[in-house]
Amino acid sequence: MRIAILSVEKNCYSTQRLKEAGEAKGHQVDIIDTTQCYMDITSSSPTVHYKGEVLPYYDAVIPRIGASITFYGTAVVRQFEMMGTFVVNGSLAISRSRDKLRSLQLLSRKGIGLPRTGFACKSDDVKDVIQNVGGAPVVIKLLEGTQGIGVVLAETNKAAESVIEAFMGLKANILVQEFIKEANGADIRCFVVGNRVIAAMKRQAQDGEFRSNLHRGGSATLVKLSKEERQTAINAAKAMGLTLCGVDILQSARGPVVMEVNSSPGLKGIEAATEKDVAGLIYEYIEKNAKPMALKRPA
Repeated sequence: MRIAILSVEKNCYSTQRLKEAGEAKGHQVDIIDTTQCYMDITSSSPTVHYKGEVLPYYDAVIPRIGASITFYGTAVVRQFEMMGTFVVNGSLAISRSRDKLRSLQLLSRKGIGLPRTGFACKSDDVKDVIQNVGGAPVVIKLLEGTQGIGVVLAETNKAAESVIEAFMGLKANILVQEFIKEANGADIRCFVVGNRVIAAMKRQAQDGEFRSNLHRGGSATLVKLSKEERQTAINAAKAMGLTLCGVDILQSARGPVVMEVNSSPGLKGIEAATEKDVAGLIYEYIEKNAKPMALKRPA
């Protein structure tokens, strides 16, 4: 099959691994810079152009859409959808995952375990929001933050009020969440492809840090999931409409709670921790579900 990877970072580990794994299975794999795509939007024959050329038909597209280009990136994915191309993650699902507030509301609607979370517009409501999530310590998150950036742990109610008011003063949208102390600075990243968890790792924050992101110095080890944790990850992916994602879970006293669903999870940490060919398993999913474009188009 002919497959495109949409990525602005062609040399990053995840993009290169996807290209390498696809070619090892005999596919033609092209890396396409999402920001250099432009579109001809017509009702009869929608196309995607790239560096002055009309892109050929692809049997499948793997979107690696970074948070900074969500709006434009999802527009490009949507154009491929209009052309009838099989996309591993749809544009609507990617958009949902990038909106932390919307994500939590969708997960809550499906009855999936979540940390108690508050959201408000006015500083007058700050004290009540903090109390509604159980009081300090609380975690304060920027809605637009990624990789642990814009996440603050406030140890006291007074500190939480100050941080929230400061963010609001900058017109930033923030979430206030309960701090899951019993997680001990660790979370579980479940890598979901299709309707199953293909790999999972436990990420542990370094000493003095509560954020377990590998980009912030956290370490990763292989972990065996409980049945409840596995099902929670699968249900979260389904609720978001994602067929490829990373679901981050905390082990709380009341069971697994979902912190985030990432529509463009990195491969480096999960492959190193689990020693699994995650990229290869992604292509197995594509091979089972993508119908070659040659069979879709009229002669």
